[in-house]
Amino acid sequence: MRVVVVDDQQIMREGLVALISLMDGAEVVGEAANGEEALPLVAAERPDVVLMDLRMPVMDGVEATRRITRDHPDVAVLVLTTYDDDRSITSALLAGARGYLTKDAGRAEIAAALRSAASGQSTFAEPVSRRLVQALARQGPEPVTHLPDGLTAREVEVLRLIARGLNNGEIAATLVIAETTVKTHINNAFAKIGVRNRTEAANYVRDSL
Repeated sequence: MRVVVVDDQQIMREGLVALISLMDGAEVVGEAANGEEALPLVAAERPDVVLMDLRMPVMDGVEATRRITRDHPDVAVLVLTTYDDDRSITSALLAGARGYLTKDAGRAEIAAALRSAASGQSTFAEPVSRRLVQALARQGPEPVTHLPDGLTAREVEVLRLIARGLNNGEIAATLVIAETTVKTHINNAFAKIGVRNRTEAANYVRDSL
């Protein structure tokens, strides 16, 4: 797993580089102090994951995430920031971040989130997950009016929530169904639309739903 670390605080970057260097099968292939520095680095190194701070000078993490996910959709961006307010979370996820952690996360949590992001999964800090579930519960699922590829209405709902970055537990809480039922819907939907992972499913939602 190849990782680029982006953070304007040198001591934080150094700590993250040291942490990742201790992970089996992981290496840091570059580090940057802001989003503008990160863009050519990502283009040159094509890492599996970019560990991205949000609030930085010159170019912030949201804009950098937007450009990276647009230009390099195979590169996952995992946000690691001090802030867990609704605006920061929403901006990062809309920009294409695959996961969102706060800087009080432990070493094991950061390591697990990096591996999840590299494999196409999403990871959110517990406070972030609660905010997402609460917001989606208030909003409710989008009306399903288009059912391509033999999908059921529930499978479309699940795919849309995957595209928003929710994990299986969060999808279950949003739709008020069991997590095992969510897994069944995911397996059925993936088979129908011919995708292998959540990233491909999110791309399908963007293009077809």
